[in-house]
Amino acid sequence: MTMPLRVTALHAEHRALNARLVPFAGWEMPLHYGSQLEEHHSVRRSAGMFDVSHMRAIDITGVDAQGFLRQLLANDVVRLREPGAALYSCMLNEHGGVLDDLIVYRFGEDSYRLVVNAATASFDLAWIRGHGRGRGCAIELRDDLAILALQGPQARERCWQALPRLRAATRALARFQLALADGMLVARTGYTGEDGFEIMLPAARAPAAWRALLAAGFSACGLGARDTLRLEAGLNLYGQDMDESVTPQESGLAWTVDLSGPRDFIGKAALETRTPLLRFTGVVLRVPGVMRTRQSLRCAAGTGILTSGGFAPTLNCSIALARVPLAARPGDAVEIEVRGRWLAAVLVKPPFVRDGSPVSALAGII
Repeated sequence: MTMPLRVTALHAEHRALNARLVPFAGWEMPLHYGSQLEEHHSVRRSAGMFDVSHMRAIDITGVDAQGFLRQLLANDVVRLREPGAALYSCMLNEHGGVLDDLIVYRFGEDSYRLVVNAATASFDLAWIRGHGRGRGCAIELRDDLAILALQGPQARERCWQALPRLRAATRALARFQLALADGMLVARTGYTGEDGFEIMLPAARAPAAWRALLAAGFSACGLGARDTLRLEAGLNLYGQDMDESVTPQESGLAWTVDLSGPRDFIGKAALETRTPLLRFTGVVLRVPGVMRTRQSLRCAAGTGILTSGGFAPTLNCSIALARVPLAARPGDAVEIEVRGRWLAAVLVKPPFVRDGSPVSALAGII
């Protein structure tokens, strides 16, 4: 029997804006509100707002919370030296494969919050609870929260205009820092390559906050723009650019793994003995066409596969992320099989766009 799709606390707001609603990871979510292209540009040029309440918040508290997370995650939460800091990490299986990527927020020595992906949330929660059994910590799914992502060069100012009680506590936040204000968690994080906030607040308060943010000039944005924005920013999507069959080193995420020191974590032994077979990189198409996920790549060093691909509105060309032979390097000419034709492309180091503009490495390519 097909399970009914879940909806967020903002479902009625999406319907009121005539969103195109689609199934995603067991939820009914907005794909766009009329123009995915306009939504993409609103984030790059001004301010866009996403309902990401389908992502799950999991609180881990107790005297062993830090010790448990040091064993659970590939990155080391000891790096979160002060309350109010955040860290990106992968959660691995025993073979070093990526079970999920997530952000962990530190509230205090014995209090943390993880935010995990919607598609993996049920598995993640079971995995975390299974490994946390018998540890000195409590594990709580925060189903009572909604999550908003406010992104773009004007996002913070427009957020303060709409929600003025947040200004004093969040004005001085650096990237990957958070504050608790007016009953909300506000973090200077995001998934678009732009500045902004991600806000967690009680679900009952989300509709009023959404309407206030719209009135302050935010554009409502859906999953379509979220995907093109993250691709331009060179950010991985779980289930495409990484999964449990590949390691962080094969997914461009070696920087999120802390192998130093005696700390043991799930997957560490496998990473120390498992030699990466492929390199993760970016691709820019040099001729008309659009690259897509799972298309084949060939180059002088051998063959590879596109993990994500699409049209980049900021660049007005097609870009992709790919796994390629270790000998391949940025600047190498490659070919991509698009609808039975091999099209010319070039390897580049992600990201493709930073702070709303093409990175300098793309000069002469696009």
